[in-house]
Amino acid sequence: MSKHKPFEYVPVVEIDTYDAEWQARRESVPIAGQEALYAELITRLVSKRPLSEPRYNQIMRQFTARGLPWMSKSQVLDIYQRLCDQGYLTFDTEVRVALQTKPVRSQSGVTVVTVLTKPYPCPGECIFCPTDYRMPKSYLHDEPGAQRAERYKFDPYDQTAGRIRALAQIGHPVDKIELLILGGTWSSYRRDYQEWFIKRCFDAMNGVELPTLAEAQAYNATAMRRNVGLVVETRQDHITPEELRWFRYLGVTKVQVGIQSLDERVLALNRRGHDVQATRDAFRLLRLAGYKIHGHWMPNLLGATVESDVVDYGRIWADPAIRPDELKIYPTMLLQNAELYAYWQRGEYQPYTEEEVVDVLARCKAQTPRYARLTRIIRDIPTTNVVAGFKKANLRQLAQQRLAAQGLRCQCIRCREVKRARLAPADLRLTVESYETDATLEHFLSFVTEDDQIAGFLRLSLPNAGVVLPLPELAGHAMIREVHVYGPVLPLGEESQGEAQHMGLGTRLVETAKEMARQAGYGRIAVISAIGTREYYRKLGFALDGLYMTAVL
Repeated sequence: MSKHKPFEYVPVVEIDTYDAEWQARRESVPIAGQEALYAELITRLVSKRPLSEPRYNQIMRQFTARGLPWMSKSQVLDIYQRLCDQGYLTFDTEVRVALQTKPVRSQSGVTVVTVLTKPYPCPGECIFCPTDYRMPKSYLHDEPGAQRAERYKFDPYDQTAGRIRALAQIGHPVDKIELLILGGTWSSYRRDYQEWFIKRCFDAMNGVELPTLAEAQAYNATAMRRNVGLVVETRQDHITPEELRWFRYLGVTKVQVGIQSLDERVLALNRRGHDVQATRDAFRLLRLAGYKIHGHWMPNLLGATVESDVVDYGRIWADPAIRPDELKIYPTMLLQNAELYAYWQRGEYQPYTEEEVVDVLARCKAQTPRYARLTRIIRDIPTTNVVAGFKKANLRQLAQQRLAAQGLRCQCIRCREVKRARLAPADLRLTVESYETDATLEHFLSFVTEDDQIAGFLRLSLPNAGVVLPLPELAGHAMIREVHVYGPVLPLGEESQGEAQHMGLGTRLVETAKEMARQAGYGRIAVISAIGTREYYRKLGFALDGLYMTAVL
């Protein structure tokens, strides 16, 4: 018998664990007799869009003067849920959206749940990487995600369940979950640990425990909370055809790899442990196997300068063998528990000033192609850990302001997302942007608005003739590596009310990709489906064929 209960409604709290004290306090304040006043409060709050903190506080002051207690947004959501449960109000998604805390967490089409693996040795010897015995390599115990993981003793079930519960309690749909597994080099962990870890994450998403990973995956394909993406991070010198097959068995759809630099001298000075060709080889294998490629790049490494970094960033997109789908830019942060600290003490290393790092980021963002997404611009490390150099956390905003002052703007996907804009199909046009890699012809299909905001996209990959595929069963297949529709996450089965999701954009993108592959001479097409998107692709004519969903063209 499972010791974990299936998910059920729990009171709203703003921490990741169930708070019995809050539950007792909640039950001690009945809403009976004040339903109308609470309903009026909720109506007023929802009418103020966007609901800024000053507006929220102003309205709350008005209603506390009329006898209601001061409440956080999550507490108001709790009251709203109770009124709906009692039949006093009819549930409306708009209320939940208006009262969400940190709406950015689910406005990109999926809800991300991040978990950390246990502390474990990393094969790398990078001098810039911090060492914290309480954490996996490169993570610090006071980073927000690391604090949550340590609180749960790195248990994958508890981390996943707690994060799902916390996000749901502050108003975010948790039907479509991208599971992001962090923790140094995933491939260095024992495979039995990897399989156990992912199975326990699936158990938490499913709300039930099953004997094997395969059974947990099969359950999740039609579960209430489906896994629509599974991300791991590893080193390029661990990427082999066998490793990619293992990743697919686990359900992985995206792989994060630290590029760090494309300068051989800089890689050697920082003891990265591989050369640039290793990155090229890894990216070729990943792309040919259909994975989404998420690179990390680090300006201000030992041996780099502002000008050399700007040139190095250009290599990422100029080199056909690189060209990742997503990129995190992590300016080197000087930390006392990294070996780089000793170089700084000896005067052999100097961190960038705020002006220098903003200059680099602005000039790099201006080079970013339209098919790539800059996911992050700085590590989520508390700046109290930074010994010297820049300490501001809003580097993306500062770089954007610098570009705007120059009359420029970043063209990356994240900067063009529709976010929460209301749309109609007539507002959108389909664009196709193509580029070559060392092994494929890539087509980036996207639906964009008149002002170039992106509502959804698809990555179609056509392998070059004669290229050696890492997984032979993909021979003769075109490959859909990603389908993503932006806008706030809508629960499964809920119709669009102007949001980009559930307007049929994904279906139109897939049908267009099929036709393009057919015209290019392919007889079959594969998609690297996450476990929880299998049913979606099944409805579009795909069938599970080993590690991929495939269709005859």
